[in-house]
Amino acid sequence: MLTHLWFGFFAVSFISACYQWLINGQADIFSLLIQSTFDMAGLSVEIAIGLIGILALWLGFFKIAEQAGMVQLLSRALEPLFLKLMPDVPRNHPSHGSITMNIAANILGLDNAATPMGLKAMQDLQTLNPEKDTASNPQILFLVLNTSAVTLLPVTIFMYRAQLGSTDPTAVFLPILMATSASTLTGLLAVAYVQKINLLDKTIIFYFAAFALLLAVLASFLTSLPTEKMAETSSLLGNFILFGVIMLFLCAGWYKKVNVYDAFIDGAKQGFDIAINLIPYLVAMLVAVGLLRSSGVLDLLLSAFDTGFTLLGFNTDFIQALPTAFMKPLSGSGARAMMLETMNTYGVDSFAATVSAIMQGSTETTFYVLAVYFGSVGIKHVRHALACALLADLAGITTAIFAGYLFFH
Repeated sequence: MLTHLWFGFFAVSFISACYQWLINGQADIFSLLIQSTFDMAGLSVEIAIGLIGILALWLGFFKIAEQAGMVQLLSRALEPLFLKLMPDVPRNHPSHGSITMNIAANILGLDNAATPMGLKAMQDLQTLNPEKDTASNPQILFLVLNTSAVTLLPVTIFMYRAQLGSTDPTAVFLPILMATSASTLTGLLAVAYVQKINLLDKTIIFYFAAFALLLAVLASFLTSLPTEKMAETSSLLGNFILFGVIMLFLCAGWYKKVNVYDAFIDGAKQGFDIAINLIPYLVAMLVAVGLLRSSGVLDLLLSAFDTGFTLLGFNTDFIQALPTAFMKPLSGSGARAMMLETMNTYGVDSFAATVSAIMQGSTETTFYVLAVYFGSVGIKHVRHALACALLADLAGITTAIFAGYLFFH
């Protein structure tokens, strides 16, 4: 599927560029496309190089945690849930700990920590994969949960809204929580349907109920704070937890008489290798995404949606926020740019800008995550991973639009 999709991106971009040249008279369109390929190829290397330090740092700490037994301890706490969701993963497997830490980092909005933990989890799951170039069931479930992960603290969105003068920067908190929860639930249901996972199992229900209660308590606490205090508290809480985890790993390693420095160096070397191996996969995906943007495909999609919904008699106020929705599965920086452009054009508290902010917090960048996570272990055949992840994206974006009308229209 990924091969056909990647080729399709190039083909559609070429057709769109020909249209721009022959019909609209845009003579420089192919120059823009070629420049886009160079820019995106360079960006791919920049991203990979930027990841080297982060991956080396966190995989170094993770190696200390492994040798100190901390990861195994964490694994045992959530092992009953993972044994039900991922029956192909045996008891006491190291992937249980790395998956748990990745999901926890995503919930807290700690992207710098989530990515290294996620790549470590994907590598751990790859050791169980009988077909090394094809995604296994556990790897697909893990990837879909990542592309649709619930983010409880979308602090950056609050900060952008505050900087642009919003009268209530955190007004989008509950709508974002609704949208990201819908995305995660849809992704989980889609994968469970394909993989025949019984989500009504009492163990799964117990863990999900406890998780929902924890989210509700934390959300209630944060929303009770004043706007400026909420952003400050969430940032403080996230960073305190992050550094607390680092100290916990180091102290546990010291207590267990682990040579923490040598363990850190061993883990950091793994991080370096992973980051370098990512470059070809990032170049392939980001160049294709850049062509879609430069060729005018996204603009044509917007026009088609506007016409279609108008003919159906729907309110089309949300159409102005759709550039963020189109970019979100393709590029995180692109979606953020679209959100900020919408805020600047229509006003930060306008309906379009508010819906755009909700969309920004609803899902992850599916194609980027897929390229990075599967690329790190050399997977070429993604099976149903992409379809389930895009379905989760659709649910998140649709719920974001619905929540926008529910809360702000």
